[in-house]
Amino acid sequence: MRRYTGEGRRAVAFPLGGFGTGHVALTGDGALRQWQLSGVANHRGFLPDSFFALRVSSLEPPDDVVRLLRSAPVPPHPTPAPNVSDADVPDAGQLPPWPAVQRTEFRASYPFAEVTYLDEALPVDVSMEAFTPFVPLDHEASSLPLVRYRFTITNSSAQFRHGWLLAALQNGVGWDGVSPIHGTRGAGYGGNVNRVVRRPGQTGVLMDHPGLAEDDPAYGELLLWTDGPAAVLPRAASAEALLRFVETAKLVTPVQLGDYGDDAIRKAVAGGVSPVRTPSGPSPAGHTWNAGVAVAFALRPGETTTIDVVHAWWFPNRYADFDRFGPQQPRYDGSRFWIGNHYATRFGGALDVLDAYLGDRERLDATSRAWADAVSSSDLPGPLREAISAQGTLVRSPTFFRTADGKVYGFEGALGESTRNWNGDVGGSCPLNCNHVFNYEQALARLFPALGRDMRETEFAVQAPDGTLPHRVVLPLYLPQLHGVPIGGPERPALDGMLGAVLKTYRSVLDGAGEAWLRTHWSALRHLVDRIAAVWDADGDGVLQGDQPVTYDISLHGPNMFVGGLWLAALRAMERMAALVDPQEAAGYAERFALGRDNYDKLLWNGEFYAQPVTGEAFDFGNGCLSDQLLGQWWAHQLGLGHILPEDRVRTALASIVRYNLRTGFTEHGYRVFADGDETGLVVCSWPLGGRPAVPLRYCDEVWTGVEYQVAAHCIYEGLTDEGLAIVSALQARHDGTRRNPFNEVECGDHYVRAMAGWSLLDAWTGFHHDAAEGVVRAGARPGRYPFVAGTAWGVVTVAPDGTSSLEVLGGAL
Repeated sequence: MRRYTGEGRRAVAFPLGGFGTGHVALTGDGALRQWQLSGVANHRGFLPDSFFALRVSSLEPPDDVVRLLRSAPVPPHPTPAPNVSDADVPDAGQLPPWPAVQRTEFRASYPFAEVTYLDEALPVDVSMEAFTPFVPLDHEASSLPLVRYRFTITNSSAQFRHGWLLAALQNGVGWDGVSPIHGTRGAGYGGNVNRVVRRPGQTGVLMDHPGLAEDDPAYGELLLWTDGPAAVLPRAASAEALLRFVETAKLVTPVQLGDYGDDAIRKAVAGGVSPVRTPSGPSPAGHTWNAGVAVAFALRPGETTTIDVVHAWWFPNRYADFDRFGPQQPRYDGSRFWIGNHYATRFGGALDVLDAYLGDRERLDATSRAWADAVSSSDLPGPLREAISAQGTLVRSPTFFRTADGKVYGFEGALGESTRNWNGDVGGSCPLNCNHVFNYEQALARLFPALGRDMRETEFAVQAPDGTLPHRVVLPLYLPQLHGVPIGGPERPALDGMLGAVLKTYRSVLDGAGEAWLRTHWSALRHLVDRIAAVWDADGDGVLQGDQPVTYDISLHGPNMFVGGLWLAALRAMERMAALVDPQEAAGYAERFALGRDNYDKLLWNGEFYAQPVTGEAFDFGNGCLSDQLLGQWWAHQLGLGHILPEDRVRTALASIVRYNLRTGFTEHGYRVFADGDETGLVVCSWPLGGRPAVPLRYCDEVWTGVEYQVAAHCIYEGLTDEGLAIVSALQARHDGTRRNPFNEVECGDHYVRAMAGWSLLDAWTGFHHDAAEGVVRAGARPGRYPFVAGTAWGVVTVAPDGTSSLEVLGGAL
């Protein structure tokens, strides 16, 4: 587990929640922030009066200590990092009236986060572990809308101690996820209802808002639950009332009889423990209720107890009310375009969510732990180990959602500090399923291949009659798609995204999609590649020419290896797939690949890297050294396609990229800042040989973590280990918790999809490759013990010094 202390906790915000279910973040100071449960991406979303606190008492006064289980906020950094907001503390100066602990320590090994609360006045040692079940390949098990918090309390004193753990939660049903809340007063509140849930060995508060229409975006349920012996205050108008409830709570019979057994404590709390009165009925207009469960514990010196608390939620409504690029859509008689949340079709409410977890708790806990341990205890170098672990936070961020029909969609990111221009800071960034940005994504499709296949099916479902693929999807899918109209970023269908569609399809084949699935999409693939060849390779020399819209939100014009490498890799992938379903076509793809490879190499190699003929067109990079120039070769290695360009030149070009573009020290450059001051990062493009155009490549001076990851992984594939590790180490140094969140990599929005290129570091380091179509697994690049995910199975591979390997399957089957 990576450890964050002192100022290194400032920007730590660890996302908790299932895939496509919304999330809440546990921060380095132990607080809960970034509440986004109803599906509205909003890093500033804050649900007040939702916290944990502890009272520890003894049999003799005046030994009674109370603490909020969080530290005071870490003071702001003197030079905060631009374009991020994870260090913001919305309740700074407004904490509930109990003192905070002196300090915290934060540890993380996804999907687990642990906070240790440190205070010399506390006579007990206290820590809390939070997680949401996360099981590779099992997207349903990984899509529970809940968080389990497990508190461990050890009596470190020489005296008998007893006390109360308070878990407090505000009924946020009716909140739009954006409007500020003041105490219990907020827009959408009024008529909120909290109901006590008592089941054998369980206590909870179920929260809803019966006055809302069932199709209201904020309609739903919240649940606060524990299986410890708990007293409950189901309705409270303030945090002070919840704390007063705990301050006045007493265990009369156990104290008098000296019986602190579980049965005795449960009987005591069931009989009432505090004179604090509970308000009755629904909440007044404009207000909601808070609720609290106070779990009693009693410990002899040296004894330890654990207390589980769960937050679960259920919000069934999602609407396609986000930004749309392209022409303004017709109003369609005022339809709001309900698309729903898939998880809400699996469960009838928040209690159903809880019961699904409890019914499978042992397996879900164990398999989640097995994955975390497989990564954290592996022989991966530290920077790679932390990068792979954190990839899961991107997969389960608010960037992704799953509609009621089970389809998967993703924004480019979640709007935030980096988009506070025309776009604002609430909602999804640049909808939807942007195929050129998703060209870098590997974590979602590899960890959950069924979800990756679903995105391919959607992509081909919106294919234009001419064979092109628009790089954005319009929801609902029955609406007119972006065919023959401006799309936005770039304006026309992205050529790099279309080429990536071929590569992503072959990735699904390697991961076990099956021949029948490939046959279903083969005609669409052929139509796509035929269209690309007809428009951009009309002379048949294998080199794509003309206006080439790409991920930099512009078009490139002359031949370039960024697009060319993707084209070459796509031709190799088409050859492999044709061999499976259309053998007579394979030779044609092989011939075009060979011709294109030779011609690209002759046209673009300058002795150090692959440049571009100077065209004079705005945004072309000409003599520039583009960090993305070998993106196609990175893909080829992951797909087992071998070298698509001369191996020695690939290595030389990579070394040049690192030498020229890995920079320490940044000054203002007029675009977005993702590395500043004396930090180190890989810029998108540089002109080491001179010739920077008057209108250079857009974003050339920015640092994108997704590009850094793909270059680093490619370096490792080619044996340039030091260079690859240097890039990842620099990236992690920028995201060390002091100024930037290690669990949020920002570009055009938070939790940006391009950063999921980091997953490729795993297979690059281990040499692991799985080909389900051929029934082959390859491993053994380096001795050691490493995690693997292989499409239909996951586990640990152990490579002996002599190169022999063994696989331990922890889930699924090979």
